[in-house]
This record gives sequence, structure tokens and C-alpha cells, in this order.
Amino acid sequence: MRGGLIRVADLLLRWPVGMVLVSWRYLWRTTVLHRWEGEGGAADYPPELPPAVADHAVQRVADGVGPLLHRCYRVRIRGGRCTPEQLMRRFVSDLNAAVPSEVAFFRQLSGAEGPPQVGDEYVVRMPGPWDGPVRVVGTDAQSLRLATLRGHLEAGQIEFHTSSDGDALLFEIESWARAGDRLAHVAYNYLRLAKEIQLNMWTHCCLQACEMAGGRADGGVSITTRRVTTLE
Repeated sequence: MRGGLIRVADLLLRWPVGMVLVSWRYLWRTTVLHRWEGEGGAADYPPELPPAVADHAVQRVADGVGPLLHRCYRVRIRGGRCTPEQLMRRFVSDLNAAVPSEVAFFRQLSGAEGPPQVGDEYVVRMPGPWDGPVRVVGTDAQSLRLATLRGHLEAGQIEFHTSSDGDALLFEIESWARAGDRLAHVAYNYLRLAKEIQLNMWTHCCLQACEMAGGRADGGVSITTRRVTTLE
């Protein structure tokens, strides 16, 4: 219990910095954000984890607390000068180049140097309740999927994906997550700042993907959230 209280106190002390950074980015952001939230169902459950990487250290959705949030951040890229495969190679070559350095930093814990491979582990440092270790559980020419590990304040998975849409590119970030424990549940679902910090980070990531592709966001960034309150 004492450890949990210390962790919450640490988060609350660090949040004011995150709040200033989020507010500053919103103040100067000109990109249109299209946000939608609604009720979800069984179709919003995460993909099955490959058995080879699904050991006791993985923190699955079933291990979490509270509702399952299935989120998708999506940007259509016009004028890009690369293929979906080339964009993903650029993205995974330096994960820190795609996220705002003030609020997030990927540090590799295990695995060889170079692009992420299945089984590699990282810790993501953030000024909010998403600090924690992750493992690469899937990767191919157009996607990278991570799962949370024990000690993370979320329980679930996140996937980065590129594809074609006519003469444009698509970059998407899809996550399936619950709070990792009851204390995180309060920060995750009742303190709105935590949600806004996460939204700011992944929106920034989408816009960085546009720059990596040499193009521009077409129609802004769409963010959909489907909430599943009853898990089967």
C-alpha cells in the first residue's frame, strides 16, 4: 500500500510539468483533431499474443482494472515521398524521433542494436501514468506491436501501422488498454490530464510520421475511442 501511495504521489508531482507542456502544444497546434468516443464490444478486444512472447511478465488486458479502451489515432498523408514500408523503416529506426522529447523517451532494456525485433524490451519514460516497460510482440514491414509488462500502469497492447490509401499514405496507432491496477485506475480514468498527455503524445507522433514521409496531414488527425465496460 505504501509503495502505491508513493507512486501516485510521484505521478501527481510530475503532472504539473506535463500539464504545461500539453497546454503549450495545444496553444500553438494548428492541426485539426477529430475526436469521437463511444461504446465498444467484443470486436474491440486486442489481438492474441504470440505464445513465444506471452510469458508471465506480460501484463495482459485481463490483468488490468476498469474499462478497456480501444483507441485509434489515424492520419492520412498527402504528398509523401516514400512507400508504407519505407515509412515504417524510418519510424522504427529511431522511436524517439517520433515522440515529443519533453514528455516521452524510449530506452532499450534488452535486444540487439538496430530496428526493434520480437522479444526486445524497452521502458517508456513519461511525466504521467504511462511510464513502464514494454516488449515487442510483433513486427513486419508495415507494423510494430508492443505489449505492456509487469509494473506498467497500463495493461494491454499498442500497434503502429502504415498502409496505402489510393495515392496517399496512412499512419495509424491502435491501442487496447486498461489501467494496470486500482491506483492507476483513478489516474487513468478519472484524472483527465493523463488522457490528454497521452493524446498529445500520439497526435505528435502522427504528425512526425507525416514529416518522415515528406508529406503533410490531409484533413487533420482522427482519434476514436471505444470503451468496453463489460469484459467477457
